[in-house]
Amino acid sequence: MTRPLPWRVELRRQVRRRRTVWSFGLLLALPLLLVAAFAVGGSGDGDRPAASGARLVDLAQQGSADFTVFTMFAAADFLLVVVAALFAGDTLPSEASWSSLRYLLAAPVPRLRLLTAKLVVAVGSTVVAVVALVAWSLLVGGIAYGWGPYVAVGGATLEWADFVPRLGLATAAIAVALLQVVGLAFAIGTRTDSPLAAAGGAVLITIVSSILQTVDALGDWRHALPMAYSRSWYQSFTVDIGWTDLHRGVLWAVLYFLVCIVAAHLSFRRKDVLS
Repeated sequence: MTRPLPWRVELRRQVRRRRTVWSFGLLLALPLLLVAAFAVGGSGDGDRPAASGARLVDLAQQGSADFTVFTMFAAADFLLVVVAALFAGDTLPSEASWSSLRYLLAAPVPRLRLLTAKLVVAVGSTVVAVVALVAWSLLVGGIAYGWGPYVAVGGATLEWADFVPRLGLATAAIAVALLQVVGLAFAIGTRTDSPLAAAGGAVLITIVSSILQTVDALGDWRHALPMAYSRSWYQSFTVDIGWTDLHRGVLWAVLYFLVCIVAAHLSFRRKDVLS
C-alpha cells in the first residue's frame, strides 16, 4: 500500500513554490551584487597587502576564499535567517490559507507524518540554501578575484588544503545554527494560519535576541538566548579553531530546535483544523 504523503511529493510541491524560487534567486544574486558593489566603489583597500589592522571587508577582494567568507558573514545574520524562517514558517500556514490542510488530514494523512514531511523538507531546503550560497560565492569570487589563499584579518594565511575543510566546518556550523530559526518558525506555524506571522515571528525573535545579547547586565544569560552563538562559525578560520564556541553553538541550536519541534507536535496534535 502506498504511504500517504510521500516526502518526494512534499519536496516537489515546495520546490515549485514561488517563494522558494525567489529565495534561492536572492541568495545567488548576493555574491554578484557584492562584486558589482566593489567594482562601483573602486579597488579601494581590497588591493592592499593584508595587515593586522585590516577588516574583513578590506580583504574580500584578495581572492575567492576571502570573498566567500565575507559573503557568509554578510548573509548569515539576516538573509539566511529570513530564508530559513520562510522555508519553515510558510509550509503549514500556507496549506491553511489555501484551505487544503483539512483535506490533507482527511486523506487520511497522519498528523505526525504531515509535520515530519514538512519539517524534513524545510530543514533540507535550508541546508541546500547555505551550501548553494557558499559554493556559488566560491565560483563567483574565483572568477572575479582569482584563487589566492585565504588571508585572515590578523594576517595569517591558509592554503586551500587547509581552508577547504575549515570552510566545510563553517558551512555546517551556520546550517546547524539556523535550525533554531527553523524550529521557531515551524512551532509558530502550527499556531497560526498566517505564513507572514510564522516567518516574521521567528525573525522578530531573532532580532530581539540579538539586541538583548548587547545588554551586559544580563551576564551569562545572554549566551542562552536564541542565536547567541550564530557567529561561532567564524572560529573555524582562526589559527587555532575555536572549538569551545563551536560546540556550545551546536548544543544550544540542537536544544532549541528539539524543544520547538516537540512544542509544535504537541500543539498541532490538539489543534482543531478548520481551514
